[in-house]
Amino acid sequence: MSKNRPFVLSIAGFDPSGGAGILADSKTFEQHEVYGLAINTANTIQTENNFYEIEWTSLEFTTRSIEKLFNTYEIKAVKIGIVPSLFYLGTIVTLIKQLSATTQIVWDTVVKSSTTFDFLEIKNYESLQLILSEIDLITPNYNEIVKLSKEETHPESIAETLSEHCTVLLKGGHNPNEPGVDYLYTKDHFFRLEPHHSEIYEKHGSGCVLSSAITANLSKEQDVLNACKNAKIYIENYLLSNHTKLGYHYV
Repeated sequence: MSKNRPFVLSIAGFDPSGGAGILADSKTFEQHEVYGLAINTANTIQTENNFYEIEWTSLEFTTRSIEKLFNTYEIKAVKIGIVPSLFYLGTIVTLIKQLSATTQIVWDTVVKSSTTFDFLEIKNYESLQLILSEIDLITPNYNEIVKLSKEETHPESIAETLSEHCTVLLKGGHNPNEPGVDYLYTKDHFFRLEPHHSEIYEKHGSGCVLSSAITANLSKEQDVLNACKNAKIYIENYLLSNHTKLGYHYV
């Protein structure tokens, strides 16, 4: 059992290419010197360029795994990735908070793959708001955040509205006005996170890496602003690590 590193947990899918999902999260956790645990929500067949198939893990199996890990380890923070439904998400979020009210939860709001495979269709926005009230931070990009609102279509307005329920990091990779600039919305404050590099190389699973880096930073008792700032530095170095879509985590 780790005596010096905080325990963090990834609840996400398995990507055999290692670019996304629990493999990418585990690599990121190790580089941040936290002890990474993982629960698999889905097995996939995919590469960095194509998504082919998915088989979901049953909710009952996932909840039993969560219970066993939380009864064994003091888990400081959890990153959640792909899930098949809002009910699935809400069940695991509520369970985590019941088992450990102080554990921070980051949801990487993956609603579809980069190859247009839909993971999550949101039909009940009232249920979504209730779930978000139990989550500490969500990390949507400009395309994903539109799926989180029934009425609004402007990403910044949606982020501001959702920040009444949880902190929102609106990722700037698709920011049409300020490319690379992230916007962090808390209930009381707004922050612009500037990029350190103007040109980067596209990477498969970059959202997974960023959200798991934030999760690791939160587990080390960084406040949300610094956790996001430091994760931004990490992801930019990762994006610059080579020219391919599969990045290196040693940077």
